[in-house]
Amino acid sequence: MDSAGQIDRSGELEMLREAVAIAGLGARNIDLPQDHQLIIGAMRFHYLDWGGNGHPIVFLHGGGLNAHTWDVVALMLRERYRCIALDQRGHGDSEWSPAIDYGVETQVRDVEGFIDALKLERPVLVGQSMGGLNSMAYAVRRGDRLKGLVVVDVGPEIEVAGAQRIREFASTPELGSPAEFLERASKFNPLRNPAVLRRSLFYNLRQLPNGKFSLKHDQRRASEEAWRISTAQRERLGREVTKISCPTLIVRGALSDVLSDQAAGKFAQSLPRARWVLVEQAGHNVQGDNPRGLLDVLLPFLKEIGVADGR
Repeated sequence: MDSAGQIDRSGELEMLREAVAIAGLGARNIDLPQDHQLIIGAMRFHYLDWGGNGHPIVFLHGGGLNAHTWDVVALMLRERYRCIALDQRGHGDSEWSPAIDYGVETQVRDVEGFIDALKLERPVLVGQSMGGLNSMAYAVRRGDRLKGLVVVDVGPEIEVAGAQRIREFASTPELGSPAEFLERASKFNPLRNPAVLRRSLFYNLRQLPNGKFSLKHDQRRASEEAWRISTAQRERLGREVTKISCPTLIVRGALSDVLSDQAAGKFAQSLPRARWVLVEQAGHNVQGDNPRGLLDVLLPFLKEIGVADGR
């Protein structure tokens, strides 16, 4: 499941520089993260570690994405925090589940094992979409072990039509070239600069033995049965979120068709220590559409919970 295309590390670095510039951000040093692998339970997982000795922040991507979706955000935070992004099971360069087990409860055990294996003390957990649900479920069970929780554009109640639109895109069949995927992705998300989409696809495509290309994630997780199970687990999680006791920031993309203002507000009101914020010029994938806007709401939250200086 190698990345599509033949680009060396210098090419990857140039793509990252371009993405940072397009976001309107300035970084003193632009470097790539370190790639690591570890075994959790009986499965192999890949993760990105941006280094540093600051307070740990663990990032969980959305369904159909991978750890690189957080690259620009993590790069801008790494001088003060230790930023780590996990490829969740069936995504990126992590192993696919032989049993097609992608339920929330199973993925929470993965997150528990990951945090324990890296010996991370009271990390801040940041999750978007699927990763947001997994973060919420972790906080229900282990909120006392978190310094804070950030849930990006998801909640107990979502807009089914928007979620279905994403599910259909994530189920894109095999195509003949990365260029065909770029054309499809540009139509799906016209907010995103094509150069940023091209970089995202570099990390999210694999070439098949027949020469065609496919999205890297395990598309079996989008079956009707898996969708039914996921919906039931999200609804059950919605009945348990009041157990989340750690400080929580709920982020909604202003142009999202998945999380509404009403649902975000209701979610925040159901928690003892939560608030919600809006990021303009962003759809569901806030970290990709407007990383600067996400940083503008994330940094004040980190200051509020006492880790502004990486303590």
